Amino acid sequence: MSLDYSDRTDFDDAERGFITALSPAVIKAADGKVIWDGDAYSFLDGDCPPTANPSLWRQGQLSNKQGLFEVAEGIYQVRNLDLSNMTIIEGDTGVIIIDPLISAETAAVGLALYHSHRGERPVTGLIYTHSHGDHFGGARGVLPHGHAPVPVIAPSGFLEHAVSENVFAGTAMTRRAAFMYGANLPKGPDAQIGCGLGMTTSTGTITLIPPTVDITRTGQEETVDGVRIVFQLTPGTEAPSEMNFLFPDRRAMCMAENVTHNMHNILTLRGAVVRDSRIWARYLDEAIAMFADKIDVSFASHHWPVWGRDRFVDLLAGQRDMYAYLHDQTLRMLNNGLTGPEIAEVMELPAALGDRWANRGYYGSVSHNVKAIYQRYMGWFDGNPAHLWEHPPVEQAKRYVVDYGGVEAVIAKAQGYIESGDVRFAATLLNHAIFAEPTNSAAKEALAGVYDRLGRGAENGPWRNFYLTGALELRKGVIPTSIDTSNPEMAMALTVEMIIDSMAVRVNGPKAAASGFLMDWKMTDEDQVVRLTLSNGALTHRIATADAPHHGAANLALSLTKPQLLGVLAGKGLDGVGVEGDPSVLVTLAGLLDTPDTDFAIVTP
Repeated sequence: MSLDYSDRTDFDDAERGFITALSPAVIKAADGKVIWDGDAYSFLDGDCPPTANPSLWRQGQLSNKQGLFEVAEGIYQVRNLDLSNMTIIEGDTGVIIIDPLISAETAAVGLALYHSHRGERPVTGLIYTHSHGDHFGGARGVLPHGHAPVPVIAPSGFLEHAVSENVFAGTAMTRRAAFMYGANLPKGPDAQIGCGLGMTTSTGTITLIPPTVDITRTGQEETVDGVRIVFQLTPGTEAPSEMNFLFPDRRAMCMAENVTHNMHNILTLRGAVVRDSRIWARYLDEAIAMFADKIDVSFASHHWPVWGRDRFVDLLAGQRDMYAYLHDQTLRMLNNGLTGPEIAEVMELPAALGDRWANRGYYGSVSHNVKAIYQRYMGWFDGNPAHLWEHPPVEQAKRYVVDYGGVEAVIAKAQGYIESGDVRFAATLLNHAIFAEPTNSAAKEALAGVYDRLGRGAENGPWRNFYLTGALELRKGVIPTSIDTSNPEMAMALTVEMIIDSMAVRVNGPKAAASGFLMDWKMTDEDQVVRLTLSNGALTHRIATADAPHHGAANLALSLTKPQLLGVLAGKGLDGVGVEGDPSVLVTLAGLLDTPDTDFAIVTP
């Protein structure tokens, strides 16, 4: 590795166009709770300490540039008031908002910061670049209830993928996201210094306004408030539903989250659908061909812009080749019989790619991206029959510990590996000790110390945060999750079918296997009849059509609107709802739904 710390180009770009900062950089919810504290990162103004990787420290300094920036005439960005950027495009009568951050509160403050410089301008359009929560969650902060309707533009499949990630698996992803972003770590040189993609996530009110305009093809052009926009669909890249787009009259390009100033994730550590690094590289090449001669500036949903055609091409080509190299070399080696961990251990990017600042593994990493590519093609099983039916972690740990002579012997062995510098295997041994004997305080403290060392040496922000959060929870126990992805604002954005699917994944199958019913929801505001069937422990549904009507009478039929449905499911009763049949079916259903554990154990059994 040969990194040029004397190169200040990124610092110049990150500061270019600066207008004003939020001061103090503290944002609170209505109840007074602090949901964003940018001032907590003032320590990054200093030199890198021995408790941080110098390359990650540099990335933290760059990501910590905060405030309102002018990108080009009529184009502004609010940066570092949340994990992501909010971009503001001035139109004929108002402004178009791109990616309204995670929380309604941070988005509202960001828009107010713009207004303080440019004056009050109404929001006349909203664009979601893709289906991740940090790019739509603050929607109600810029389009509050009662606002005049405006176009809400998103790539095809946006709502489906936003729901599948943030609702269906939202509980588990949110719990792991607390590790990935270091949400519960103190901010400081020996603790959380960012996550590579930004500083951290806000913890305010997550909202979602459903799209009204779908982008269904590359080359599609829309005009919003007098502003022409040409779109490039990029499904399967950084998100299952994502798009880049050009403002041809401004010669400005939005690259969404497909090109940021770091290697991105092929599979995030919080969990997600595995991304396609092959197609990612192809879409970057397509973007160069389509747009390079039509732009003067390129900006994204994170980090800072780049100016000029040649630098745009250099950035995109460097990342195109990086993702293509990771993909192709992983496939080459897996076809020679290597497994994911084996490939990850030997994979290195060529210096021409790996020494680029924008390709460093601050957020994704070569190690876990290679394993993700292997997983995409080959799944969890590496082909070795010994791994086909292994004991789960606790049972494995008990057997390892017995064979080593007990927990104290394992701790002693681990200490020897620590002293020899092999902290990776020390972590493995100590993890077995804890899963075999979860209350052993000596094992917990020893492993916490190993995690401290691994975290503070990591160049990758999420790795650092995972290790240090693991150490924190070993010492302090589980800290409750502070982000809520199941609030009423999110629920109102769901389709009726999505609401049913979100219930279906909560049905306790073994408990429900002995029950059964048919229930009809006659949605009076959507003119459809949805039949729910509970059979053999599975909850399925179907909408009646002329060709496929519902047959037979339901045990319970409800005539209601979607707001009434959400009230019924929240336990507010049946007032105003048309009821035919046996209302106890609702009681049966409610009794079969598990409540997810938002604070499940990760570093202990």
